[in-house]
Amino acid sequence: MAPPNDDVPYWVLVSVLTSTVPLDQGLALALHRVALDLFKTGTGVGHVDHQLAHGQVKNLKKEALLGTVGGPVFEAELDTERGAGMVRFILTRQGIELFDAREAATRRVPELLN
Repeated sequence: MAPPNDDVPYWVLVSVLTSTVPLDQGLALALHRVALDLFKTGTGVGHVDHQLAHGQVKNLKKEALLGTVGGPVFEAELDTERGAGMVRFILTRQGIELFDAREAATRRVPELLN
């Protein structure tokens, strides 16, 4: 899975429902990577390890829709330098489609010139 470009804001990839820890862009992208892998493989639990935040991400196997933002719901239980915390977020459909398009572009077979 290709990492996101820096030009993609993390709020396009994940929509936070609730968080008891400060969520910077790096942590949001780390949560996105784990959640996307869980979503694509159908796995229930994955692990995140980002700088001073460590823990597990659970696929709640539920969908949520808030206005025009929707997608599968995940919950992360994290240990940070400020103590334990939780983040519940939506893996946005827009973010999923963005990564699917990037994967398809990298899998294209180049035309052979004779």
